[in-house]
Amino acid sequence: MTPRLTRQQCQYCHFPQTHCLCGIVNKITSRDQLVVLQHPSEVKHGKNSVRLLPLALDFVRVAVGECADDFVDIRQWLSQQNKPVYLLYPSETSIDVGTAKQSTASILIVLDGTWRKVHKMLQLNPWLYELPQLHISPDKPSQYRIRKAKRSDSLSSLEAAAYGLQALEPELNIEPLFTLFDAMITQQINAMPPDVRRRYEPES
Repeated sequence: MTPRLTRQQCQYCHFPQTHCLCGIVNKITSRDQLVVLQHPSEVKHGKNSVRLLPLALDFVRVAVGECADDFVDIRQWLSQQNKPVYLLYPSETSIDVGTAKQSTASILIVLDGTWRKVHKMLQLNPWLYELPQLHISPDKPSQYRIRKAKRSDSLSSLEAAAYGLQALEPELNIEPLFTLFDAMITQQINAMPPDVRRRYEPES
């Protein structure tokens, strides 16, 4: 039986070496900090955009879990920070992130998962409801064309985080994140069979 070949990963970006993104990484120095609460089902998802965030952002914490017990460590860390903490999630009480611009550093929490799974995470973590909630109003649709979403206002977690951070800090240049995002999407499309690839390529 022929042994299965394993693809070698880059030790820095953790993408296969044939798809290494290190050559296009440009670090972003943000005044604000980002925390991502990631549903376990997203960790090994091939189209997960959160794995790009630590490559470009100088401060991001990713905590994987679903219920409150999974986030004990991150909650303890948050309680030790002397900064405003916001939850990026659209709700009846959320306000536009652009109106929450801060002159000092703050912490933005983003939930990573499908709408259904994120809703369940909120139900299992009532402490999140105690945080002021923000929503974003992007002026263009999501560029995440390789992953279907049921809602027209859906964004990838990377897009949500990038727009949220820029709204809090308007002078922040978020283009390095989208450079990585576009490269990952292009790689995913190029790896598809030709008949599938045509569904995702822009019409000429």
